[in-house]
Amino acid sequence: MLGGAATALAATGALPRGEATAATPPAGGLRFGIQTLPHHTTWGDLASVWEEADALGLDSAFVYDHFIPIQGDQKGPCLEGWTLLAALAARTKRIRVGVLVTGNTYRFPIVVAKMTATIDHVSGGRVILGMGAGWFEKEYQAYGIPFYTPGGRARRLVESVEVMTKLFTQESTTFDGKYYQMKDAPFAPKTVQRPHPPILIGGMGPKVIQPLAAKHAQIWHFFASDPKRVHQLCTDFDGLVRAAGRDPAEVEKATSLRAGDVASLDGKALRAKVQELADAGVRHFILGLGAPFERDVLRRFAKEVADPLRKA
Repeated sequence: MLGGAATALAATGALPRGEATAATPPAGGLRFGIQTLPHHTTWGDLASVWEEADALGLDSAFVYDHFIPIQGDQKGPCLEGWTLLAALAARTKRIRVGVLVTGNTYRFPIVVAKMTATIDHVSGGRVILGMGAGWFEKEYQAYGIPFYTPGGRARRLVESVEVMTKLFTQESTTFDGKYYQMKDAPFAPKTVQRPHPPILIGGMGPKVIQPLAAKHAQIWHFFASDPKRVHQLCTDFDGLVRAAGRDPAEVEKATSLRAGDVASLDGKALRAKVQELADAGVRHFILGLGAPFERDVLRRFAKEVADPLRKA
């Protein structure tokens, strides 16, 4: 049953009907979003660009989950992703919001699950749960956080997603894993979106990460720009989804676009590039924006790419 906030959003069209009760992407359609890097910037600038993306009709907006800037001066300012997301969720009305992606190894699963549920209520059922294994070794070293092997980080992510899925869908959770354990753990309130918010898994590791996304994700995010490579990635991934007993249409493929690449092309060429990637299997395009946020690029992306391709 829908929560009151989600019911109101669905009734006004701010949240598509049905999406609050099923964590599945829209069949066949294209979605367009942004990711604003929360370093070397201010709260005011971030809030302003998210409010504009919301008003422009974009579908999603993401921050990242790092403690120091991943670009430029690494001693410069960097806002914390999840508390920032809660504030941005409260400042927007209809756009879906998330972290692209959460660094699992410095986020215990019950904490992430609680933050997700809280922001889902704050936003009226608009949160996307983005999860990744973690990669930026320098911040681990700086803050004394254990940086495991790639396989160790990936396996911890698998267990974390399994734990959170249980927390979202069960009255109490008992879990006896290698890395995480719980006993009769309650979880309330449940999320507005049922059975849980869409889970986005970021990463391209073929042995652990992609099979995890194939089994549990509603969105798989990867980085690739060559249409032939994207087609092969999507084809191979669809095979993993089928092997997991799911329909490939249940998992939306998402990729990111660089603001510089978008700025360098005219509207026609930009639409053609995005259409090529869509024909290869991508359904969700996320424009990366760094401070100072390129508002002209954001507006072109919304008006010259998102709007026309949604109508095509």
